[in-house]
Amino acid sequence: MMRTLLLRKGVSKALSSPSSINFSSFASSSSFLSDFLTSPQTRSAVDARRHLLGSLWSVIQHRGFKVHGSDVKVGNIIERKGYFPSVTKVDHSHEGRGKATIKVELRDVESGNKVTQRLATDESVDRVFVQEKAYIFMCKDRDAKVLLMDPDTFEQLEVSEELFGKAAMYLQDDMKVMVQLFNDTPLSASVPKRVTCVVTEAQPPMKGIAATPKYVPSPVDV
Repeated sequence: MMRTLLLRKGVSKALSSPSSINFSSFASSSSFLSDFLTSPQTRSAVDARRHLLGSLWSVIQHRGFKVHGSDVKVGNIIERKGYFPSVTKVDHSHEGRGKATIKVELRDVESGNKVTQRLATDESVDRVFVQEKAYIFMCKDRDAKVLLMDPDTFEQLEVSEELFGKAAMYLQDDMKVMVQLFNDTPLSASVPKRVTCVVTEAQPPMKGIAATPKYVPSPVDV
């Protein structure tokens, strides 16, 4: 009974004020959570706050967790003074006798604007969860736009080729790719770790070179 009461209080805080929903109407129900989530009172409370929460996934995204500045990596979404930029570059540095800092390039999710900031290695940073979803690569046009398709709903999604970075050259027809989204906005995309390519041209080996292997650029056909 105590666990049920705690659950009621926790859900009520997430959706509304304690006075907005009458929990006593669910007290005798053996399936409290199911009845609570489908009740007209709960639906009304959620609809009234839809502009704040957006979706259940938005609630999960904005929870996030605390990390140190030294743990921030490229691709992370962090919270900075009320907005949620993605980390596009990370540069560790130590200037003189001062504290070790991390220089990060942040890209605003909505506007696309970039700014550079410094974080202390022991600074507390709010990292935000993002959604990762699988898509099928369809085609790429001359305007550097990539057309993807949701394999479950067959809905199409157009993203910038820049989301794939250098890996965009490995895109192949019907390839399964992963897209990271924040509030339904694509942030980054990746191709499988292993891709089959055919080397179309290679430089002939040079005589008298050292036994140490040396890498040379070679055109490939994907």
